[in-house]
Amino acid sequence: MKICFLAAADSIHSHKWINYFSDLGHDIVWISLVPSSIKVQDHIEFYEMKGNILSSLRNVRKLVLTVNPDVVHVHYLGYYALLGIFSGSKSIVSTAWGSDVIEGKKSFLKRQILSRILKKSNIVTCDAYHMRNEILKFHISTNKIHIINFGIDTLRFSKQKKDPKPLQSFGVSDEVSIISLRNFEIVYDIKTLLYAAEIILNKNYNVRFILIGRGELGSELKKLAHKLKIENSICFTGFVDNKFLPKILSSADIYVSTSLSDAGIAASTAEAMACETPVVVTNSGENDRWIDNGKSGYLVPVSQPILLSECLIDLIENKELREQVGRAGRGIMVENNDGLIEMEKMHSLYLELVRTPFPGANS
Repeated sequence: MKICFLAAADSIHSHKWINYFSDLGHDIVWISLVPSSIKVQDHIEFYEMKGNILSSLRNVRKLVLTVNPDVVHVHYLGYYALLGIFSGSKSIVSTAWGSDVIEGKKSFLKRQILSRILKKSNIVTCDAYHMRNEILKFHISTNKIHIINFGIDTLRFSKQKKDPKPLQSFGVSDEVSIISLRNFEIVYDIKTLLYAAEIILNKNYNVRFILIGRGELGSELKKLAHKLKIENSICFTGFVDNKFLPKILSSADIYVSTSLSDAGIAASTAEAMACETPVVVTNSGENDRWIDNGKSGYLVPVSQPILLSECLIDLIENKELREQVGRAGRGIMVENNDGLIEMEKMHSLYLELVRTPFPGANS
């Protein structure tokens, strides 16, 4: 099978998804509007489309018609949806990531693009039931929407022997380490984490916060940490390669996510749980489907630093509780969010689409 992916190459999630099908032996053509920050496998045909959106539309259509793939798979329904609409393919799979639909529907132009790609697609996937409900509002047939979790590699992301070295570069010595892997964008509300950190540190807990990420709010967040007089206990690490995360997460004491919105469970939250790192996350999206509050993790309301600090303090004070919650979290990931199982589901959908080329399109 020849699969053409229209997906951003600067996302580890795109790489994981695409590499799986390449490893299965399928012919992969990958078209991205941005360069790859991660090495693309040698046997994948990779094309970076440069220039403005009009030239990209023209060049993508020409390329798709030339390579004649069995399936065109659109990941993230923003500009890539536009590429999919004009690709010329009659066998299209679309995967909504969350904010592309939730935020995109607020704009008239983006809403029109979403409606067009969803109706043009033969198969639509998302990783949350509330996302499926949002997609249904575009009058899309229920039978072509499928829940496919992004999933994680629960073998690679598993509890490793605690090693202080990975965290020493972040300034951690004997402190309890609290780690966030969300980028410095408005939707991830890192400000709330900093306000919670101020509360915790003012109570003289020996804690270090490790903020792994990047984004347009980086400078603003550093200024806020300085204003709150907590910068000496906060480490802004910048980008960290995903290959180092299993060891880092296994060595950290607590994971936290203050996101205002998620589709299904965030990949970083799932990876932390798989590594038996206890998680404290906002009760947004469908996190309550994945986390039994107080047992396999903690749920807190969005933008509530006081409540967030209280949950974190519970875990800071009780190592045995951290271990108990961490073990329960891993059990949920192994049972319900293993990436191989999810990709097998996706593979079955591809095969079904190739056997019956146009099921459900335009409905």
